Amino acid sequence: MDKFDKAHMQTAEIYGKLSPAKRLKVGCIIVKDHRIISIGYNGTPSGWDNGCEEVSKRGAISGNVLELVTKPEVLHAETNAIAKVARSTESAEDAKLYTTHAPCLECSKLIYQSGIESVYYRNEYRTDDGIQFLKKSGVTVNRI
Repeated sequence: MDKFDKAHMQTAEIYGKLSPAKRLKVGCIIVKDHRIISIGYNGTPSGWDNGCEEVSKRGAISGNVLELVTKPEVLHAETNAIAKVARSTESAEDAKLYTTHAPCLECSKLIYQSGIESVYYRNEYRTDDGIQFLKKSGVTVNRI
């Protein structure tokens, strides 16, 4: 890890703070030739209401408990960043992706299919399916 990797991860963390989510704010940038070609953070699709969570009731031994649950329409930071590249004149081929949290399996599939060569992340996700998929697919993965 060099000084640029550290700077790019810090940039992903800054973008994560822009997320309207209450439970977990995730930021992501895609870098090619030391140039940021896309950014993303978790949130609803463009033009939608920015509420990422809804209150849900679940059973617990002591009774019902209210909790915030992510709405199904919320896009992950990695998906947003890859979608922005797809809508631009840039290509993610051989790029690096920096994300504040390890990508989930669905995001990892998109990362691989988009041609991104390496992924850097800071925090673990609730499962490691995405990381295992990336490694199996030949994408370089680094936790920093």
